Parts: sequence; C-alpha cells; structure tokens
Amino acid sequence: MTVFAVEYVYAADSTDTRNEVRTAHREWTGGLAQDGVLVASGPYGDGAGALLIFKASDEAALNSILKQDPYAAASVIAGTRITEWSPVTGMLAGIAA
Repeated sequence: MTVFAVEYVYAADSTDTRNEVRTAHREWTGGLAQDGVLVASGPYGDGAGALLIFKASDEAALNSILKQDPYAAASVIAGTRITEWSPVTGMLAGIAA
C-alpha cells in the first residue's frame, strides 16, 4: 500500500454547510479508519482546511475514496492536494508496508 497525504482547502463561505455535514463526514472518516484505510485526519487550527493520511493501492483508488466524502458531495472543498508520502521516522513509520 502507498501512503498519501491529502490536504483539503475549504471554500471560504462553507462554514455553515460544513457544520451541517460534519457528522456524516466524521462517520465516513471513522469507517475508513476502522477499515485501516484512513490513518489519521483532522482540521487545521485556523479552520481553512484539513489534513488526511490515507493508505491506498494507488492514486486512482484514493480518488475513488475521496469522491465518497460527504464534504465533497456538499461542495465545501475548494481544493485538494494529494501527495505520495513516505513516513520514515516516528509513530507512522512503516505504515506503508
């Protein structure tokens, strides 16, 4: 499995919609975490976006997963940056195995 860092940038005027959809989004991320697909996730302190760490076979598989996010369906994500990542030190080292 490959590890990917996914950065969400939230739409500037999306706070109310994010609040309405947050429960569904967190149920979605919780299920992925239980399945071992999502390693970690959480919002940035300034509320402008979030970081999610995934394990997926490839970027196409990851994109398929991301399309299922309730935040994506609610159009609160203005931008997404996906970067293949190799954690070599710390608690996440070796998760790509």
